[in-house]
Amino acid sequence: MARYIFITGGVVSSLGKGLMAASLAALLQARGYRVRIRKFDPYLNVDPGTMSPHQHGEVYVTDDGAETDLDLGHYERFTGVASRQSDNITSGRIYKTIIERERRGDYLGATVQVIPHVTDAIKAFAQADTEDLDFVLCEIGGTVGDIESLPFVEAIRQLRNDLGRNQSVSVHLTLVPYIAAAGELKTKPTQHSVRELASLGVHADVIVCRSEKPLPESDRAKIALFCNVPASSVIPALDAKTIYGVPLQYHEQGLDIEVLRAFGIDAQGSPDLTRWEEIVDRVLNPEGEVTIGVVGKYMGVPDAYKSLTEALTHGGIANRVKVNIRWLDAELFEHDNEEEITAQLEPLHGILVPGGFGERGSEGKIAGVKFARERNVPFFGICLGMQMACIEGARAGGVTDASTTEFGPTQEPVVGMITEWMTADGLQKREAGGDLGGTMRLGAYTAKLGGNSVVSSIYGTDEISERHRHRYEVNTAYKPVLEQGGLVFSGMSPDGALPEIVERPDHPWFVGVQFHPELKSKPFEPHPLFAGFIEAAVRQSRLV
Repeated sequence: MARYIFITGGVVSSLGKGLMAASLAALLQARGYRVRIRKFDPYLNVDPGTMSPHQHGEVYVTDDGAETDLDLGHYERFTGVASRQSDNITSGRIYKTIIERERRGDYLGATVQVIPHVTDAIKAFAQADTEDLDFVLCEIGGTVGDIESLPFVEAIRQLRNDLGRNQSVSVHLTLVPYIAAAGELKTKPTQHSVRELASLGVHADVIVCRSEKPLPESDRAKIALFCNVPASSVIPALDAKTIYGVPLQYHEQGLDIEVLRAFGIDAQGSPDLTRWEEIVDRVLNPEGEVTIGVVGKYMGVPDAYKSLTEALTHGGIANRVKVNIRWLDAELFEHDNEEEITAQLEPLHGILVPGGFGERGSEGKIAGVKFARERNVPFFGICLGMQMACIEGARAGGVTDASTTEFGPTQEPVVGMITEWMTADGLQKREAGGDLGGTMRLGAYTAKLGGNSVVSSIYGTDEISERHRHRYEVNTAYKPVLEQGGLVFSGMSPDGALPEIVERPDHPWFVGVQFHPELKSKPFEPHPLFAGFIEAAVRQSRLV
């Protein structure tokens, strides 16, 4: 039977909780335990795919086609365990399930209430698909005391009683702010946060304290005294030089030992953290550096490209170089001032055009593609970035009005929406006028690679599986004109209907992919496309 670790937070960032959950899971893995992490979010969206990246950051997509919270990306990158649909639950999804049951008559006319119906649904989600696991970590989104998260906290209170003693542990992450004017850390917010959690019936067994300054032993003792835990269970969490150093720091402070002790488990020996030490060494001691320009449209929201940022870092780890990312707003290039565009792009060792939705900034992205093609700068296009590369290639080949139906009616639809395609599970259909969330090609799909292509040599195979999140496809009717201009279709869906990868064999490194490879990249297993892209950027840096 799996043991449960419930992670709640006071006034801390979501990144703080997500990284702590991922790091704790990595430490337990290093001790030989089988783990899985789940995220419970209090918002009413049925899934995060309906939320703007400006508000909530990127949408992380799983193999089984779930659109989830970006924290699941941290979980997967740190543990290597592929996330699933059942690992991210929102209030919206729970209420939707309960209302559908009520409409069907499943409750036989009973009054439907938050307790027990909503809390029972939360507990059912928490316990689903947990066979063959030693630990399930459940991160509760939001801040303790918020009205939105109350049903989740109540559910874990009930679940702790249902599971029995030594089957669950509560870890509470809270902020210990530093007051510069007074020159001291304040423990009162932590005391109040733990007390608020206790008032809801959940006692914190381990308290993790986020702070920008070292936590003195006297403050640890004070927190332990007022929060009714041993001083060893008050774990400092200082800023790390790299997020991949966080597991090492938490182990040094004894987080994994204290959590196991709370379960009544004697932590024998030390976990094998060799691979984390190697990753940190490569990040902190690079043998060179490259600069990559990301020409996108969500420049004011760093979390909008969280997986992409990490995948570029992983490419640097693979090549033992530091990757400097220069964020470039695509709208700045939507003009004909070649000198200004050149001034922005010429210092770069590689240009990446990421995914996105909508017309804003599209001409700027096309300008970035054109510069990379003409100047032989390594180029990587992802999802919409590949589509912009195809539109730019068609225009260079004489189709001057080339565009995409995503931006409105066009006489030259190089990119458009298809309504049917074949998969291993049979014919898939979608309606052009349906709900936006229902017209996506989501999750893992297989692609066949050309035998002598650049990407087949990068992957080392002729068949791959990658994750998708898009509703428009490159039109194969334009394949002849694109290939005549040097843009080769080197990856296709198994039925040959959907282009998955394009490349320019006569270019130093020019690859566009319809999928999102960044979602599967990990620090200890960098995605081969990102490793290859950064390797090409290193070669470019030596030419400049």
